[in-house]
Amino acid sequence: MSLQLYIGNKNYSSWSMRPWVLMTQAGIAFEEIMVRFDAFDAQSTFKTTVTAVNPVGKVPVLVDDGFAVWDTLAIAEYLAERFPEKALWPADPQARARARSVCAEMHSGFGALRSHCAMNIEASLPEVGRIVWRDQAGVRADVARLSDMWSALLDAHGGPLLFGEFSIADAFFAPVCSRLRTYALPLAPQVQAYADRVLALPAVQAWVAQALAEHDFVAFDEPYRAK
Repeated sequence: MSLQLYIGNKNYSSWSMRPWVLMTQAGIAFEEIMVRFDAFDAQSTFKTTVTAVNPVGKVPVLVDDGFAVWDTLAIAEYLAERFPEKALWPADPQARARARSVCAEMHSGFGALRSHCAMNIEASLPEVGRIVWRDQAGVRADVARLSDMWSALLDAHGGPLLFGEFSIADAFFAPVCSRLRTYALPLAPQVQAYADRVLALPAVQAWVAQALAEHDFVAFDEPYRAK
C-alpha cells in the first residue's frame, strides 16, 4: 500500500487540512506531497504538478498506488472503505447518516464564513473579526448554524467530539475551528469548548505547527481549492 496526499500551503489550504488531519489523527500512514501555491496561471508549478494527478488541478488529491481521488468528501469515503478498522464514520446507521449530512453541509455551505474569514493560521485578527461580526449578517447566521449543529450533536452523543469519538466530521470542521480562533468570533461556552478540543487534537496541533513554520504569503487558497 502506498498512499500519497497532495496538499497546498498548510497556513491557507483549509481543504487540504481536512484529509491530512483525518489520516494523521486516525493513524493512516501516507506520504505528504506539499505543492506550494506560487501563481494562478496554468503554467505555474502548482498547476502543472497537481494537474498531472488531478485533471481539475486542485488540492487535496489522494493517490493510492497510482489511483487518484479528489474532493474531500470522496477522499473521506474512500478512506472509510479502505480502512474499515479505523471506524472513521460512526458505527450506528443513523449517527453515520447524520455525520454524512453535516459533512455535506460543511462541504457546500457556510459560504459567508469562508468568504469573510479566510483561512490564515498564523494570523490573529480579532479586530477584523469584530468588524465582520458587526457588518456581515451571513457570518452571524453561519456561526449560529454551527452553534446549533455542534450543540445538538454534543448533547446527543455525549462528547467530547461530535459523535463521541473522533470521526470524519471532526476533521471536516477542524479548519472552521481555526477560523473561529483567528477572528475571535463569539461562541457559546459549549461550542467554544468543542472548538478548543478539536484544536487540541494531536493531528491539528501538528498541522498548525507546520503551518506556522511556512511563512509564505499568498492572498487566499480559493482558486485552488477542490472541495
